[in-house]
Amino acid sequence: MQKLLFIFLACLSFSICSCQDPDRSSEEETVMETEIITEDEEMGAVNMNQDEQAVIKAVQVAGTENNYSFNVTIKSPDTGCQQYADWWEVFDQEGNLLYRRILGHSHVDEQPFTRSGGPIDISADQFVYIRAHMNPLGYGSFGMGGSVQEGFKQEMIETTVANELETTAPLPKNCAF
Repeated sequence: MQKLLFIFLACLSFSICSCQDPDRSSEEETVMETEIITEDEEMGAVNMNQDEQAVIKAVQVAGTENNYSFNVTIKSPDTGCQQYADWWEVFDQEGNLLYRRILGHSHVDEQPFTRSGGPIDISADQFVYIRAHMNPLGYGSFGMGGSVQEGFKQEMIETTVANELETTAPLPKNCAF
């Protein structure tokens, strides 16, 4: 119960702190950061637990309307080129790929790791999903969903949602190490 109260207060605090100043011009740069830490037994995984997949741990967004950069933090069980997080992507509620950041090598000794990407052509209030892909295991179910305006929160994304994107370009060509 105490843990739930803490989570509620943290979410309430984030909501209050992330409200946009009405005096601020919409052309000014927006910077939004969201970090969610979960436990396996609370969230559960659709196909795998958190230790067996690439998990989105945090998302930072900077930029202006229709020109955002995302910094995405991923924790993944990389073992080298035979198993590594090979991309993160942003897609909309209809399953359209909006952006994919290819990861050219494994991150065995750098966990979690953060990689940036953009520009991403979305409006501040557009709801999108962010998830990671693991070579050869596929999509993980621990992603994030939300908007630049409202922030992002942990979302369970079934691995079958928009799974046709797994073969949509751009795709990694090789793994450097």
